[in-house]
Amino acid sequence: LADLERDLRLFSSRSREIASVFIGGGTPSLLSGAAIAALLDGVRERATLADDVEITLEANPGSADAGKFAAFRAAGVNRLSLGVQSFDDEALRRIGRVHDAREAEASFRAARDAGFDNLNLDLMFALPGQTPEQGAADVERAVALGPEHISHYQLTIEPNTPFHARPPALPDESAAWRIETHAQALLHDAGYERYEVSAHARPGRRCRHNLNYWRFGDYLGVGCGAHAKLTFSDGDVIRLEKHRNPARYLDAYDRRKDFCARRRRIGGEERTFEFMLNALRLDDGFNESLFTARTGAAPQSLEPRLAELRARGLIERCGRRVKTTALGARFLNEVQAAFLPAGV
Repeated sequence: LADLERDLRLFSSRSREIASVFIGGGTPSLLSGAAIAALLDGVRERATLADDVEITLEANPGSADAGKFAAFRAAGVNRLSLGVQSFDDEALRRIGRVHDAREAEASFRAARDAGFDNLNLDLMFALPGQTPEQGAADVERAVALGPEHISHYQLTIEPNTPFHARPPALPDESAAWRIETHAQALLHDAGYERYEVSAHARPGRRCRHNLNYWRFGDYLGVGCGAHAKLTFSDGDVIRLEKHRNPARYLDAYDRRKDFCARRRRIGGEERTFEFMLNALRLDDGFNESLFTARTGAAPQSLEPRLAELRARGLIERCGRRVKTTALGARFLNEVQAAFLPAGV
């Protein structure tokens, strides 16, 4: 943990309060409860946390993780995100998951028994061979457990993965759309509010950490391969990327060097695009005042492109708030692409 603590010390400041901590990437639940406690103690020593700070830890379903839940809760973790993905054992096998539906449900109950009252379940849809009925069954089983938050996102094929080398047969766009819209209706009827493309929450249970991303807020990234976004007093916005290679990351600690592999200043047009790329994912969009606060640009700079999108029925304005229409949400990539910097 020493390298993580030094990494945090180099990039943290007590002048800005931290509203959320997210322990994710890989499988952090492999760590012991004592290790998580030591990590959070290090964060508290080097940063100012809000009184109601949201502290999330990602965990995979399974008896090994479930046995640690009470220790994670005692360490200060107050939100747990379980990577269930599906309650269909055959679907789980196809995507290479090692748990089954029984273990997923047992892990959820173990988390409740450990005192977690803020739980997220990750579900994927458009899995290999998945039908709309199977997609609906996954959502119904998740809802029956009663988590405070459900993340429901489409399986995507990432580079440098086994699926990328040997792509499975996935549902086509029309089938994926049917699975998604049916799931959204089921979640709505069960009392979950969709507030972002893939996020559904009970009232008052939106994920604060992810909302900060989608509102183009600043964040620190600590650890191998972590990313950060920081806004400085002169208005500059910088993105940082830590070394992805574990050996290089650890070598930076041993040699007392910088953990950053890359620094990049985000210019004006790119800043606008990144803001829109994130904020338009939110169902309630964004207020023009937030756009100016995050980018330094005047709302009028958006107007030519917004006018074109409004004419096509993809964007609507409610006072000073801008958001996608139902049609725009369906074709979100096209809406976001309208804000790409010239020449890209």
